[in-house]
Amino acid sequence: MAEITQYCTFWVAQLFLGIDVHAVQEVMRPLEMTPVPLSSTSVVGLINLRGQIVTAVDMRSRLGLPPRAADQELMNVVMRTDDGAVSLVVDEIGDVIEVTDETFERVPDTLQGEARALIKGVYKLNDQLLLILDGARVAQPETSLAAA
Repeated sequence: MAEITQYCTFWVAQLFLGIDVHAVQEVMRPLEMTPVPLSSTSVVGLINLRGQIVTAVDMRSRLGLPPRAADQELMNVVMRTDDGAVSLVVDEIGDVIEVTDETFERVPDTLQGEARALIKGVYKLNDQLLLILDGARVAQPETSLAAA
């Protein structure tokens, strides 16, 4: 019997991405962010989330994609990590979807570098591919991915 897994999905540029729904704390509209001097280029700031200070990571920057337009609205996917909550700043929220392991493929060996370090695998959906992110790695923008 095929195992079913749920993913919180979202878009960054043209990419349809997902992270394990159990790692997601909440999804929110944009909040005021305080810039952090000398931080990684992927860190867009800190968010005061009901008294909890959360690092916000811009997924466009993290994935090496061009920046979003200044007037484009963004969303926050707040996920839990071993080091605390981290907000992934994304373009648009999708749904929570269920997929079976029968449609899962590991990242091809031909995919190298940072993309390979951040993407755990791919689900073949009816009309598109769902790229599954490694939440722990995505949440650590200062980590060098060259050795991954």
